[in-house]
Amino acid sequence: MVDFGPRWRFFALIGLFAAGCVTGEISDSIAVGEQHDVAYSANDAFLLTQDTLRGEGVLFEVKSDDKVETLWRDADTPAGTWSSLMGSQPRYRYEIEVVPQSAHSSRIVVNVRTEDIPADDLSKYKATTRLNLFTKIDQLAAKFPPSSGTPNEGGVNYAVLPNEDLKALAKRATGNADNWRQIAQDNGIKSPDDLSGVNSVWIRNTLLAQKPTAGSSK
Repeated sequence: MVDFGPRWRFFALIGLFAAGCVTGEISDSIAVGEQHDVAYSANDAFLLTQDTLRGEGVLFEVKSDDKVETLWRDADTPAGTWSSLMGSQPRYRYEIEVVPQSAHSSRIVVNVRTEDIPADDLSKYKATTRLNLFTKIDQLAAKFPPSSGTPNEGGVNYAVLPNEDLKALAKRATGNADNWRQIAQDNGIKSPDDLSGVNSVWIRNTLLAQKPTAGSSK
């Protein structure tokens, strides 16, 4: 067997490392995703997310379509000798998107993108682990109740009963279940079942079976 000497063995070792045969599996893509539902519109949830990141000192860039990306951060463990020779730079960032679920609720989706971080270490970089992000968002949200987005005059706010859909509420409040369409339009609701996170809806006086007297409430 021909031995080409130490130099050949050195470059062969480098080649094996480049092929992922020397170290454990390295993750170079979105690997960990988390989500959290909040009783806020997508716009309000997007603003809450940004304010929370600012409060934690996390730098980020605002993208289109209710998305933000944090700037790259160095991983806890720097690259080893061989990894450094290959130009490895372990780092991570968060890619966050707010997805509307209804007029009054949305879902915050957080993915962590990594480079040159072993797959076994990915859980250390989850947003809930590293930033306690969702708890911080909820804490900030508690200080700023969601805006109703409905008029303050010319109608009455009706509380939504447990397991009540918009048709049932329209029947109860106006005597006609078909009025749900106008109520939905006034409140930015998409369908009669779209009441997730909605505690009350505004109903204009012209729809009410019995117009309320001044100062009355439901």
